[in-house]
Formats: sequence, structure tokens, C-alpha cells
Amino acid sequence: MKLIEAIIKPFKLDEVKDALNEIGIEGITVSEVKGYGRQKGHTELYRGAEYVVDFIPKIKLEIAVSDELVNKVVETIMNTAKTGRIGDGKIFVIPLEEAVRIRTGEQGSEAI
Repeated sequence: MKLIEAIIKPFKLDEVKDALNEIGIEGITVSEVKGYGRQKGHTELYRGAEYVVDFIPKIKLEIAVSDELVNKVVETIMNTAKTGRIGDGKIFVIPLEEAVRIRTGEQGSEAI
């Protein structure tokens, strides 16, 4: 099992969610996060004063999947979230040792 973490632009969330549903992904956790990479920040004007926005709003997706689905999920997120501009995000694939469904006690890939 793997945990896929994807950081994407907020306006791409619905599109990515729909694409993941189409390939059979039923469970997903979504968080609103802030951060920066190469995009750094940007300068904004508010009431005549300039200020630097260091952290850019992003969406973090967390998806636990079986090993067989990893490539399909990563490819789906990559193709759907891509705009071709700086700040499109990142995808991380992390080993997942165990998963337990609290309600039923199912473990491993049955719990996903």
C-alpha cells in the first residue's frame, strides 16, 4: 500500500476529484494548506500599501491506494492538475505500512 500526497492549485480540485472518481478512487482527504516552492510568493497591493504574500494557498490531497493503483492515480492527478505554469504542485508517494478501518476492524488493503 502507498499513501499519495498531492499538492495542487485550489481551482483544480473539482477536476482532479472527478477524474479520480472516474478511475475508481472512492476515498480522498482534502486539506487547505499554504506553502511555496520555486513560485516563491508575490507582491500584492492593499489600500495603497504593497506587501509580500510569502505562502501561496494550495490544496493537499491524501489518497491511500494499493500498490497496483499507484501509477494510475499519479498519472491521473498529473494530467488533470497540470496547467503548464509554475506552481502546478507536487506528488509524493509514501510507503504505507498499515491501514485499519475503525468501524469494522478491517486491516490492510481491505481497509482502504
